[in-house]
Amino acid sequence: MNRTIGFIGAGNMASAIIGGILQAGICPPELITAANPTEEKLQKLEADYGIHTTQNNREAAEASELLFLCVKPQMMDGVLSELRDVLQEDQTIISIAAGKPLSYYEDLLGSEKRIIRVMPNTPALCGAGMSAICGNGEMQKAENAGILRDVLQICQSFGGAEVLPERLIDVAGQVAGASPAWIFAVIEALADGAVACGMPRDMAYRFASQGVAGAGKLAAAGGRHPGELKDMVTSPAGTTIEGLRVLEERGIRGAFMDAVITAFEKSKKM
Repeated sequence: MNRTIGFIGAGNMASAIIGGILQAGICPPELITAANPTEEKLQKLEADYGIHTTQNNREAAEASELLFLCVKPQMMDGVLSELRDVLQEDQTIISIAAGKPLSYYEDLLGSEKRIIRVMPNTPALCGAGMSAICGNGEMQKAENAGILRDVLQICQSFGGAEVLPERLIDVAGQVAGASPAWIFAVIEALADGAVACGMPRDMAYRFASQGVAGAGKLAAAGGRHPGELKDMVTSPAGTTIEGLRVLEERGIRGAFMDAVITAFEKSKKM
């Protein structure tokens, strides 16, 4: 890919995307520019990846064909106001902010702009992310298909990625984006149980983390329904079914379903 790529915001997610791009050899570091107000973060990106950095958002925007907006939703109004007059027709705007629909960007920048929403998640930091992607009307035109493919390739450099209709992107953002936090809580609870049974804390975290990671990898491989995979582990009159009985009594399924629905409703109000 020969496109120049820019980042407004240089936090963890921007770093994960940049790392994925470079590791996959999608483009060389000299074609990447990142902007952030914190000099310390920029120095780290320069040291880690050898990319261009700047504290000037407009400079990064002007240097980029693909411009990633990696700022929090509440900061987006200010960032777009700052950049509006320097954005060009040949640029594509890619936002990773939750809760901001494509129409929000079109209202501020114009419906003729090429705009893409990407919802990544924190496992992108270790190359195991899952990203949902959708584009506005401009991105549906045949002449822009190559740009969408390039963005999909970028997202696949740090994990899985799928192009979805926008009506599904917020729920995808919760079931893949918020769920790692919930699973981290599960890992901590599993480790606490192991510690209560006599296992050292650091060992308990390792066993719980790998158990969850292995289960996720099996489920993601496809070919088997999660219920079938559960049954494979659950022997008659065994220990696993006893643990499942307790989880069902405590309402584990309803709790996780409610977590997804509540987070989804919250995202619609952001």
